[in-house]
Amino acid sequence: MISDSNSLSEIRSSLFSGKTTCEALAQEYLHKIKQHADLNAFVKVFEDETLQQAKDLDLKIKTGKAGRLAGLFIGIKDNICYKNHPVSASSNILKGFESVYNATVVERLLAEDAIIIGSLNCDEFAMGASNENSVYGPVKNFADTTRVSGGSSGGPAVAVQAGMCHASLGSDTGGSIRQPASFCGLWGYKPSYGTVSRYGLIAYASSFDQIGPLTKSAEDLALIMEIISGKDNHDATMLEECSDCYLEQNQSGKKLSFAVLKECIENNSIDKEVKEYTLKVIELLRSQGHTINIIDFPLINFVVPCYYALSTAEASSNLSRFSGLLYGFRSKNSTDLDSMYKKSRSEGFGKEVKRRIMLGTYMLTSEKVDTFYTKALQVRRLIKTFTDNIFETNDFILTPTTTTPAFKIGEKDKDPLAMYLADIFTVHANLAGIPALSIPVANTQAGLPFGMQLMGPQGHDPELIKTGAAFFQTCKQI
Repeated sequence: MISDSNSLSEIRSSLFSGKTTCEALAQEYLHKIKQHADLNAFVKVFEDETLQQAKDLDLKIKTGKAGRLAGLFIGIKDNICYKNHPVSASSNILKGFESVYNATVVERLLAEDAIIIGSLNCDEFAMGASNENSVYGPVKNFADTTRVSGGSSGGPAVAVQAGMCHASLGSDTGGSIRQPASFCGLWGYKPSYGTVSRYGLIAYASSFDQIGPLTKSAEDLALIMEIISGKDNHDATMLEECSDCYLEQNQSGKKLSFAVLKECIENNSIDKEVKEYTLKVIELLRSQGHTINIIDFPLINFVVPCYYALSTAEASSNLSRFSGLLYGFRSKNSTDLDSMYKKSRSEGFGKEVKRRIMLGTYMLTSEKVDTFYTKALQVRRLIKTFTDNIFETNDFILTPTTTTPAFKIGEKDKDPLAMYLADIFTVHANLAGIPALSIPVANTQAGLPFGMQLMGPQGHDPELIKTGAAFFQTCKQI
């Protein structure tokens, strides 16, 4: 099946040579969505308009007017706005709500003739590391349906993993693209903060959130990044200068310096097979003439507490707008304005979201703001400074993406702290605002995928992706 192709260039070759059509391709993806409905990856499938857009695109291909993403069937996480389409952040409080505008990333995809096939399941308001916190239920890993997909972008990961769409867009606040990418054997990318517009992304923690792609190949990841990145007047946090050229970087033959964080490879929670593979990668890179510097990272034990202190505080502020008054869910049990607010939020939000709102509100109280929030800001500055210092003498930072492969559904559901610690290798990049890439490198003996993570200096996104592609080829030798 053409839909099984690993790269968009293969699909486009078949389309432009007349071997297949967009309409036939659409039928293939829609069939797979129905076939794998038990994985619970999709919230909503845009079936009728997908077929109509595919027919229209076939005509554009024949007349030579098709855009750079013609042939790309892509899913979007259920927290990215698509005009006149439902967007709920997988929460009861927004069930039935339709967006009145397009996110910038959606505008840019559509402008290049990508077809958005549906919206994808996620942890409620992107708060989770397993996609078990969704009002629509958990997303199952296609490699082993008893295991989690990863979160919060579990739906976007599994949809690509099972071939229900060719690529997807997720959001990454503390690892929410990279962790599911690692669990599902995909490429997953968290751009430098300010590289991709957040306009149209339902906010969780505004100083952390970034939209990024999940794909089957580095080539497609680079192409999608080239389309969706770049300045946007709707987002005042965009970098003044950021590259919009991702496909012409050449890293071949260049000897690089990799910093390996000692505390990551010696972490007590790291899986034996993941650790052994990481050590093999390090030795192989050395043998190829690259420099490996083992770096002490004394702040490792502070990254998760710092992240959750700041992200929950921002969530408390961002989610205050969901009151039941203007849109979304409104409790039928309310008797006056005060009870409407309380009951709508109590009934509309799930357990994990309420936990984080309450934690964040507590962090921001006048009695605790200096004890927790202000100190967390100071720690974030230390992490950023420490990270920038690493890049003065190293090109990239290398770590496993996650401590383990995908864990069992329900395994960590009763222990929030254990679930939060699943982010220990990924939150670093969000705190520092730097780009991070999860590369699908291997499977365990049980057949479970896992990835390696490369992080680079802020704004050096194209170089990081190209280095990741070369790194992937290196890993094939193991």
